[in-house]
This record gives sequence, structure tokens and C-alpha cells, in this order.
Amino acid sequence: MSPSRTDDVDYQDYDTPAPKVAYDINVPYMPASGEYERRIKDRTEFPEYLPVWEKGIWFDEVEEFTYHDPALRADKRMPHLFSEGVKANLITPKMGTVLTGVKLETLTSEAKDELALLISERKVVCCREQPEFLRKGPAFQVEFMEHFGVLSRQPVTGAVKGFPEFHIIHRDGNKKEIADFFKHKTTSTIWHHDVSYERQPPGYVMLGILACPDVGGDTVIADMSEAYNRLSPAFQGMINQMQAVHTSEKLIAHAKASKGIVRSNAVESIHPLVRVHPVTRERALFTNMEWPKEYLGLKEEESQVVVKFLMDHVRMGHDFQARVHWEKHSVVMFDNRTTLHTATVDYENAEQARHLFRLAAMTEVPISVADAERGIRR
Repeated sequence: MSPSRTDDVDYQDYDTPAPKVAYDINVPYMPASGEYERRIKDRTEFPEYLPVWEKGIWFDEVEEFTYHDPALRADKRMPHLFSEGVKANLITPKMGTVLTGVKLETLTSEAKDELALLISERKVVCCREQPEFLRKGPAFQVEFMEHFGVLSRQPVTGAVKGFPEFHIIHRDGNKKEIADFFKHKTTSTIWHHDVSYERQPPGYVMLGILACPDVGGDTVIADMSEAYNRLSPAFQGMINQMQAVHTSEKLIAHAKASKGIVRSNAVESIHPLVRVHPVTRERALFTNMEWPKEYLGLKEEESQVVVKFLMDHVRMGHDFQARVHWEKHSVVMFDNRTTLHTATVDYENAEQARHLFRLAAMTEVPISVADAERGIRR
């Protein structure tokens, strides 16, 4: 996660020992020399999306805001989204839709509302062949995603210059770092919700692929509503009442130990372990391997048992997962409220780059089962 030593980077000295491996091998990597600029810019179609770490930027914690989900405005027939020539194919029977023939850059406000509804219902929507949308540039894409919520900003990772809403993932020829990572780790997978430590975590997330290997680097997504439905009523009854503390403190500490840039203090929020979707009213597990640090009401040994069971349940639940294969110029949007996802680093010997951006629109304060039963909409 350490950025390169360029004019855009503000290095600080910390007493914490440097970590042995990356916090997350999927996050941006930059060599500590001008090799990055000389060699990499010529190897990407979108050099303006290469990550930078601008100094002198600080973000305060996002204050709570009123949110109205655009999916609740949508025409359920989706006539504006499914205009002439737009076709849908299912990834799995219950989750995931691939759209072809759609042009994201031309969508009206009504069509975006319908896209939000489709994402809420199908959980992940993959739009193939979006070169014009990607070429519209960062300002256009930020405005597009602001239709879906308030955009989160990146506390430590590389972003597009002038656009801290972008989280940039870029890997090109990083075989040694990946090999070092696997000397310490058995897998690169981290099943997570994006930035669930926020008081109002992202609901709608966009991933835009700028370059990808011909084979490998897929994203795997798990349906957390179906994962919840598979549990017994007795177990559901227990976890319906539980809450977890989500925090970014580990991420911030790792960035400091790596002598990387830090743009915010650690953020901590308490969320229900089971949340209710404001559009579909589905219940979904809302826990992951990255951000929760404590489960309120349980002793440490008890929470370890519960969390291990739930994460094993997700990892082994191939019958409620979907594997999204990346193709050039694809754009994927998913519902961060009802899914977990993980990247797969299975391309360490490939010479092809994996380059994508993420924009994450923060939505409602998570709705607990008790709140939903009382009719409280957040």
C-alpha cells in the first residue's frame, strides 16, 4: 500500500514497525522510483486513472445525512433502462444480471432510478462494452454516481488526481510483491463490504475496468440475503438482535506503519448484524472479514465462534455466489448492502495489467430487524 516517493506524496515518520506484507494485496502498488511513470503510463489505455497520493488533503468524518433511495422512485417495468436493443442475461438464477446494448453515458434520471432498482433486486449488474462511458472521464463518472448517494472518499489509497472519491486498483508486473505476500498468506481473498465502518456505508458501488488480464482476476460476489435465508429460524432469531462495531483503525494503522499518506482519522460505527434493505425489504447478513472488531453482547470466545461460523458459511456457499469475469471496458455495479465480495489474485505470473476504479455511493443508516418491524425507515 505504500505510495512511491513523488511530489504528490507526503511521507511521515512513525515508530510503528513496517508490516511484512501488504494490508490487502489487491490495493494499488507503486514502485519507489520513477520507473512507475516511465514504464507504466505507456501500458494503459487510461493513464489519467493511474493512482496518485496527493498531499495536504484531510477529510473529517462524514456527518449523518438524509437519504432517499432512487430505486424507490423507479418504474418497476423499467422502460427507460430497457430501451430498444438492451438485453439482459442472468449470471445465476437468483443473483446477477449482464446487460448488453445499454449505454451508461446516455441514461436519463429515470433510467438511473430503474438501474438502482435492478441492482437492488439482482444485487450485481454487469454492463459490457462501455468504452464511451469510461472515456467520459472522472468528473462525469462522479456526477453519474452522485445520483445514487453521497460518494465516499479514500483515507489512504491511491485516487485520481483531483478526485479523492476514486479508489484506484492497479497492478502491473508486481510478481515479486505477490510472491512475498504468499510467503505469509495462504489466500488473497478477503470477503468484505466496502467501507462498512462509515455511519452510512455505501449501498451502490461501481467498478470500472480499465485493463484486465485475458484470464484471471475475477471478482466473486456472495448473496448475503440468501446466506441469511439458509440459516435456521433459531439462529436467525439470535443474530437479528446482534450489533457489531465496524472500524477503519486497522487500515489507518497499517498505512502509518507503511509510512504512507493518511487523509482521515479512524472511523467507527455500530451496525446491526442483520440489516433490512429499504427497497426489497430483504434481510441480509451485514458482517465481513475486514472491518468489524467487536460483537456487542457476546463474550470474546462466543463472538469468535459465531463469526467463524458465518464467514465459513459464506466461503463455502458456492450456491449463493456469482463469479464476475472481467472483460475490457466493462462496468459493474453492485449492492453493497446485500452482498459481500472478494477479488481473486490468481494471475501472479501474467504480464497483463489489472486496472480498475471504484466509486462508492453512501446510502442509509443500516436498518435493523427491530427498526424494520417498528416501521422505521432510515
